[in-house]
Amino acid sequence: MRELIAQTAARMIAEDGIQDYALAKRKAARQLGAADTHSLPSNSEVQQALRLHQELYQKDEQALRLRQLRTEALAAMRLLERFNPYLTGSVLTGTATRHSDINLQLFTDSAKEVELFLLNRNTPYETGEKRFRLNDDALSVPTFTLQGETSEIRLAVFSSGDLRKSAYDPIEGKPLERAKIKQLEMLLTVDPAPGNQSQACAGKRQESQAK
Repeated sequence: MRELIAQTAARMIAEDGIQDYALAKRKAARQLGAADTHSLPSNSEVQQALRLHQELYQKDEQALRLRQLRTEALAAMRLLERFNPYLTGSVLTGTATRHSDINLQLFTDSAKEVELFLLNRNTPYETGEKRFRLNDDALSVPTFTLQGETSEIRLAVFSSGDLRKSAYDPIEGKPLERAKIKQLEMLLTVDPAPGNQSQACAGKRQESQAK
């Protein structure tokens, strides 16, 4: 039952636009008639099921989506380079869905400078706050949400000193993956273009058969 709930929740996240893993698990459990909440899978199990769903049912679409989102994230990071940007979230880990945002963390001594930068460029934005776990502390930081070409870009603005602290993934509770501009450039260079993925896979199969 845990596996069925994880698979159903993963499908809801991948196809229906649900971003809240807890909500997806509850909806999946109700749909499957599983009243016992002890059967609910962990977020890690749902994340694993999401990767499998995307590999089986959305492989080509997923490759194109990731490349578009990562390319857009790289352009935003280059624009915001003075604020020491890092890419985080599903666009980096590879589980971005049709409804995912681009999540960037900025590390600067003044969030006001980020806002002034956006104002001077006449870039529309919405402000807010978001809580993060750094080391053993919960921290609320200012956020700016921009409208990108294919997705919203969410900027979370930390102080420069926060970069030395350990941040945690809100979904899985493990250390958060972060990538700088150079790392994202390398990721885009290593990943084959969507149109060439089938050729790359065929080449690997032929190489394996030759061995």
